[in-house]
Amino acid sequence: MAAPPLVYVLNGPNLNLLGLREPEIYGADTLDDIAGRLEDKAKALGLAIDLRQSNHEGHLIDWLHEAQAEKAKAVLLNAGGFSHTSVALHDAVKAVAVPVIEVHLSNPQARGADVVGAFRRRSLIASAARGTIAGFGALGYELALDAAARL
Repeated sequence: MAAPPLVYVLNGPNLNLLGLREPEIYGADTLDDIAGRLEDKAKALGLAIDLRQSNHEGHLIDWLHEAQAEKAKAVLLNAGGFSHTSVALHDAVKAVAVPVIEVHLSNPQARGADVVGAFRRRSLIASAARGTIAGFGALGYELALDAAARL
């Protein structure tokens, strides 16, 4: 029996603190909570997931390259703060043929008018990604997985 198609779920800086860090913005779900729901959903969709988190930009880039080498079906990428700053991640997303779906827990376009809020409205990943799902909290990962299953 062939292994189910693999979807990488890559999470960037500070996402290991989900459930603790600013729950009014990012929700009360932990990354483990999200992983459990994604594993169940992936199984129902005939997929497998490989969920990872790192606070280091280079790890995310290496994992994007690995997803390409492993012929992953898709990558769900929540690059956290790197979404707004990392030309290197943008270039890595563009360099791989595997479809990358950008995920944001909050809606960056609805962030505050202060300097930091305005800064978060721009994603360098968005122009390289296949699509972006934002503003639905932890549900966004499941929506992205649905989209990946249909690619």
